[in-house]
Amino acid sequence: MKAPNVVMTSGKRKTAVARAVTRKGNGQVTINGAPVEIYPVEILRNKLLEPLMLAGEKAKEVNIDVMVSGGGQTGQADASRTAIAKGLVKFLKDDQLDELFRQYDRTLLVNDIRRKMPKKPMGRGARAKRQKSYR
Repeated sequence: MKAPNVVMTSGKRKTAVARAVTRKGNGQVTINGAPVEIYPVEILRNKLLEPLMLAGEKAKEVNIDVMVSGGGQTGQADASRTAIAKGLVKFLKDDQLDELFRQYDRTLLVNDIRRKMPKKPMGRGARAKRQKSYR
């Protein structure tokens, strides 16, 4: 069975949604049209590059274009990271890579389902409450 020409995958984190298109190429990864190497926050850039580092030489045979929207910088980076990892596994059809990703960090292949707690009455947020004075 031959490999597909194009694979589409998605990743989610909080309210951020990333959609990745993986195709045969020379190892270029773009986030919203810009190369991943110039991503503004260094810690998040390293997080985005984790699936590519783990895949090693296999990642050099594919181009990945990620379109991400919603949420903040960290949520978008986590969503993009999941979409990239899923795209690599699905395009390369590699069970060893899938197992490697799962052992390294489960959130590479599984969306993080945690959400923000709703605000409660008598407070500024989910847990903060107005102080009582008793005087």
